[in-house]
Amino acid sequence: MVTILHNPRCSKSRAGLKLLEDKGVEVEVCKYLDEALTPDQLTDILVKLGKRPMDIIRTNEDIFKEEFKDKELSDEEWILAMLEYPRLIERPIIINGDKAVIGRPAEIIETIL
Repeated sequence: MVTILHNPRCSKSRAGLKLLEDKGVEVEVCKYLDEALTPDQLTDILVKLGKRPMDIIRTNEDIFKEEFKDKELSDEEWILAMLEYPRLIERPIIINGDKAVIGRPAEIIETIL
């Protein structure tokens, strides 16, 4: 089963979900703004992405500009920040087994199917 960290209000996230559905992929939708991730889940996602926390931070979000713009945080502190403010997490993230991608553009999702 493929999992998508999904924000239904985001056009890129909707496009990623549509691509998966159009390909007939069985999808588990995780609305990460409503269903809080655990530190272990977020760490696991980062490992599957092959990225560090700062690599998946949405730096254009108001909360980033207001709270974090000029701060230097450790990876662990960024993880805690993303858990407290999930809007900071880039979207959509698609997970298939031990692989994951940020679905921007949506076509990149095909690389892990």
